Amino acid sequence: MNGDEQLLRGRVYGRDHDDPHPGPLPHHTYATLIGGPLDGLLLDITGWRPEEVGAGVALPTELGQFPGGRSVYEPRPGEPCVPGPGVSCRFHYSGDIR
Repeated sequence: MNGDEQLLRGRVYGRDHDDPHPGPLPHHTYATLIGGPLDGLLLDITGWRPEEVGAGVALPTELGQFPGGRSVYEPRPGEPCVPGPGVSCRFHYSGDIR
């Protein structure tokens, strides 16, 4: 794991590395991003409906195959997603889009 990867691990997507609280907050629900350019980041899914969680997400990033594009992350079929605070599920990398 290089220094950039270590900097991302355990942080919440969308928060700056110099944010005073870049990690998870109590009473929030998160999905862990697995693989791809955002591997190790947490995505805040607090308040998402089950169908939104099941659909996955395309996250803007400069780290993917297409600078200024998006990296797509989705839950795997049959993998549990437990409601409630903390890390409740995992979203797996499925590719980059423009």
